[in-house]
Amino acid sequence: MQIIRSIQNRIYELRGERVMLDFDLAALYEVETRILNQAVKRNIKRFPKDFMFQLTRKEWSDMSSQIVMTYSQVVDNKESNPSQIVTAYPAKRPGTALPYAFTEQGVAMLSGVLNSDKAINMNIAIMRAFVEIRKILLQQNDLKEQLKQIKDRLGEHDVQLSQIYDAMENLLDEKASERKWEERQRIGFKT
Repeated sequence: MQIIRSIQNRIYELRGERVMLDFDLAALYEVETRILNQAVKRNIKRFPKDFMFQLTRKEWSDMSSQIVMTYSQVVDNKESNPSQIVTAYPAKRPGTALPYAFTEQGVAMLSGVLNSDKAINMNIAIMRAFVEIRKILLQQNDLKEQLKQIKDRLGEHDVQLSQIYDAMENLLDEKASERKWEERQRIGFKT
């Protein structure tokens, strides 16, 4: 479970997709980032644009701040050795190359490119992490739907309560006018 949580911390939302970055995957597979990217480039036909894409400078700039925040959260929670996190979450990439982002399908395709036992086992763990995230999102959507139904019901109750209050006010007004009519000063003969 610890490894799945660690993997989930390395899954980002980018361009409407949940992705993992090349250097995070390389750290998990225990290979250098350049080795991972070389293997991908040698098998580029397996990675269409919806499986893998390169980040723009702006996306990378935005991601860098997000990665630093994740790093500080992991260190504060003391989930693992900070020196490992520093290598897995670099604040700046050496050189000018922008990182590649792999969607869930792209990560699955990596298992065919990287054929070590470590890569296969890690790929299984990564797929489980993506499934866990999907389950969490479905539960959140379920909760949102339940909250919406409750809000709608409460809205109906508010309307009904408002109608009851109006009816009670009308009855009270009628009673008050009847009392005024009965308590009025009468004119004429008194018997």
